[in-house]
Amino acid sequence: AAIDMIAGPSELLVLADATARAEFIAADLLSQAEHDPDAQVVLVTTDARLAETIVSLIPSYAQSLPRRAIIERSLAHSFVVVANSMEDAIAFANQYAPEHLSIQVANEDAVLQHISHAGSVFVGPCAPVAAGDYASGTNHTLPTAGTARFYSGVSIDSFQKSITFQRLSREGLVRLAPTLKTLAAAEGLEAHKRAVEIRERS
Repeated sequence: AAIDMIAGPSELLVLADATARAEFIAADLLSQAEHDPDAQVVLVTTDARLAETIVSLIPSYAQSLPRRAIIERSLAHSFVVVANSMEDAIAFANQYAPEHLSIQVANEDAVLQHISHAGSVFVGPCAPVAAGDYASGTNHTLPTAGTARFYSGVSIDSFQKSITFQRLSREGLVRLAPTLKTLAAAEGLEAHKRAVEIRERS
């Protein structure tokens, strides 16, 4: 099976509330920003004070990093969102569909129930993205640039080939027949429609 995907610059979106540890998030954002000048890191939080603290920590944390020049270029097109509610924050995260999503909130499970688009999700303060990069067992080949809305990371399923099977009873065919004939007619495929009708009459 083909395993090609659109794999662009690295992305991290951190979803955080007032209970999150600012120093952890600052470190996480820098850990992804150092990948590439085109990497993008995003903080989405419901707490403006937390956002201010994290933004103030980043320059001092970055100062001693050997890839500081790359980080600075990455940060130039990264951003912070202060959401009015956690619902709005989650909606933004799902629309952005990040390669990496870090959830650092008080009620992690409640937030997780509403996450529908992300390449890989890191739950809680003790789950840095570096764990997934190197040792926690998840795949490191993940969709970027919003493609997590319709694509998954590479997994064992990527190397499997599947076949679908259908067996219909006459009763089942009769129940589906109106839908089948309507769609066949809409597509202008009369032979499809007749293949159903001949069975209905038999």
